[in-house]
Amino acid sequence: MRIRVSVSAALVTAMSVPLLLTSPTYATPKPKPKGDNGTVKIHDARTAADDRRNEPKVCAFYLDGFGFDALQKVIWHIEAWAVNELDKGETVKAGSLTLDGSGHGRTPDMTLPDGQYKLFWNFEGENGKAKHKVFKSDCEPQKESGTEPSKPAPEESKPGPKESKPVSEPSEPVSEPSKPAAEQPGGESPAPSAAPSGQGGGSGDLAETGAGAPVGVLATVAVALAGAGAFLVMRRRKAQQH
Repeated sequence: MRIRVSVSAALVTAMSVPLLLTSPTYATPKPKPKGDNGTVKIHDARTAADDRRNEPKVCAFYLDGFGFDALQKVIWHIEAWAVNELDKGETVKAGSLTLDGSGHGRTPDMTLPDGQYKLFWNFEGENGKAKHKVFKSDCEPQKESGTEPSKPAPEESKPGPKESKPVSEPSEPVSEPSKPAAEQPGGESPAPSAAPSGQGGGSGDLAETGAGAPVGVLATVAVALAGAGAFLVMRRRKAQQH
């Protein structure tokens, strides 16, 4: 009986060994495909390189890869996709880079004409298709220079009329100094000058004597006296002849 039990135990042990060898506990794990655990993002040029969000509408931008294998090499290119003057599928940008020890890397900043594009991100050891991103380039038009500075021009012309006002003001005091010239010394009024102006027509100042008599009256008196003197002289001569 003891021999039969030993033989049975040996048979059970021999049959269980292959089952243990084929158990999942002892199976070698399958390695994860290299590089397929990473991702790539489109970043605005002002976005930090450690920001993991994707920005599908940009002007100046760069490509940013995260979570790939250390020192993995990447080859990328961008194709025209829609809403632009180029044919769909035409390559507009291309380049390559080697990621750092943490599987991270970024491209330099770049720009594209307005339109829709598609990024293709290929790398060593990729399993399947390249990683890709569709994005849009939309740069706002810049304001034309020289339009706003022209507004102050009309304001600069305003001081012109203001500066011309003082030119006419000094002309007013010019007539004032002429007033004292008509006054006579000693505070006399210029009224007496109006009397001879009616007779002499502008020679009134010369027609007055020290007593204030007109020259015409004195001349008449002088002529009368001279005539009377001559008459008396002739009369005496006639009387002596008789």
